[in-house]
Amino acid sequence: MFAAHETPSGSVPSLAADLLFGTVAGFGAYQITRDPKTVWLSLIASGALTGIMGMRFYNSGKFMPAGLVAGASILMFGRLGLKLFEKPHKS
Repeated sequence: MFAAHETPSGSVPSLAADLLFGTVAGFGAYQITRDPKTVWLSLIASGALTGIMGMRFYNSGKFMPAGLVAGASILMFGRLGLKLFEKPHKS
């Protein structure tokens, strides 16, 4: 195992990116629960993840985790994109 001051290469930047994207995605989901038309933050986060993880998958050829995250992100990006074009429901 690693001592407290020893970390594998790339783990601190990876953790920071995970926390950033997790926070942005969580806040975006919160915004959507408050108003279903406020999809922009989630759309940006899923689009960024699609691009970043898609490139990592393309370069490495490994499905886990880059291909899985890129696939889930592109599905979410598409779903949120379609939400922008939905007509509002009358209640």
